[in-house]
Amino acid sequence: MRDMSENNPLDAVLERVEHLLVRYEELKRTNALLESQVDTLTQERDSLKSRLQAARSRIDGLLDRLPLDIKDGA
Repeated sequence: MRDMSENNPLDAVLERVEHLLVRYEELKRTNALLESQVDTLTQERDSLKSRLQAARSRIDGLLDRLPLDIKDGA
């Protein structure tokens, strides 16, 4: 016995469109989650870059305080 979609091509098209709409909604949700993760990682990266720059500045300040003969390797 055939199902309804095999008897009526319009039913088959409707079924396919409904399937595509469900998949589209799934992809939209997945994309939103990925965008949120990208935002979080971008903020984390920016924070780490800022901390790295601050650490470099502190190291440069410490190096500037060293006596010249130590800096030159003498």
